[in-house]
Amino acid sequence: MKVALVCDWLDGVGGAEQVLKEFNKLYPDAPIYTSVYRPKKIDWFVGADVRTGWLNIFPTGLRKFVPFLRNAYFNRLDLTEYDLIISSSGAEAKGVKKRADAVHICYLHAPTQYYWQKYDDYLKNPGFGVLDPLARVALKLLVGKLRKVDFEFAQRPDFIVTASSYTKAEIEKYYKRESTVIFPPVNVARFSGGDKRGGRSGFVTTSRQVPWKRLDLAVSACVKLNEPLTLVGDGSEHAKLQKMAGGCENIKFLPTMDANGIKAILGKSKGYIFPSLEPFGIAPIEALASGTAVIAFGEGGAVDYIEDGKNGILFKQQTVEAVEKAIVRFNRTKFKSAVVAKSAKRFSDDNFRKEFSNFVKIKL
Repeated sequence: MKVALVCDWLDGVGGAEQVLKEFNKLYPDAPIYTSVYRPKKIDWFVGADVRTGWLNIFPTGLRKFVPFLRNAYFNRLDLTEYDLIISSSGAEAKGVKKRADAVHICYLHAPTQYYWQKYDDYLKNPGFGVLDPLARVALKLLVGKLRKVDFEFAQRPDFIVTASSYTKAEIEKYYKRESTVIFPPVNVARFSGGDKRGGRSGFVTTSRQVPWKRLDLAVSACVKLNEPLTLVGDGSEHAKLQKMAGGCENIKFLPTMDANGIKAILGKSKGYIFPSLEPFGIAPIEALASGTAVIAFGEGGAVDYIEDGKNGILFKQQTVEAVEKAIVRFNRTKFKSAVVAKSAKRFSDDNFRKEFSNFVKIKL
């Protein structure tokens, strides 16, 4: 059986790339087809057979500008020689074509967010800097046709696997497709072993600092309550968040770190703040694995792994006041690091490979 792996792009590290990494372990001889590959930004696939095409000549920064070109690229990709196609996609890669007797299984992280559930957020903050006004006009003019193509692409996989009960509902809502939930892989072993002696202090986030992550809620709440908060990472909201902190000594900003650096900070923090609405959220699982309880927005993927009062606190509205109340509740709740860490074990990469392999065997 000839197998091909497909993903939207490989120019950074994220949840889709972690899923692809596990697919690569399951099928090490399968070529990986993608639109853009930057080995300097993601070194996980050195030695793998990564195949790109004409889109790879474009600078990485243009990725946000060319979804219609990715539509064309994946639509024309010739995969007719393969018996099994496995895609990891949150955008256009799900639209590859196949032979009539071949099988395509798509791990769909979410319906393409900038067309569907986060369309209004992207209109407010397109993320193009000085070109934001132009981007808004272009998105409004093109979104109808792009949604039509995206919907058509979502009908092409034979089977869809997804990350959470939230994304399962979103796939049914926007694509009218059924899907099976298999939680994405997290290297929980790497983040285990946090401070179990009660010497933890302060809150932490390790998210990309972009508008829809809503880190502004965490910063504002911690400033008002005079709670220590460390923000690890960077992004388009970095300067804005620093301004919001207003020189408050309790709010610290640290650059992007490797896994060892993040593990060290998580292991010493009393809590992780996760205020965004996300399909799943791997960073909070890493926090749980280190024994660090999580304050999370009570929608999206977080409801599948945060048990209120046991391994974290859920809040129901994305407001500063709601986060403040959650922090107060958090400080009044006694969390056991061992119990918190145990709650992350079911999300291990080993479990992911076993569950996905079983799914493939059943469907073939």
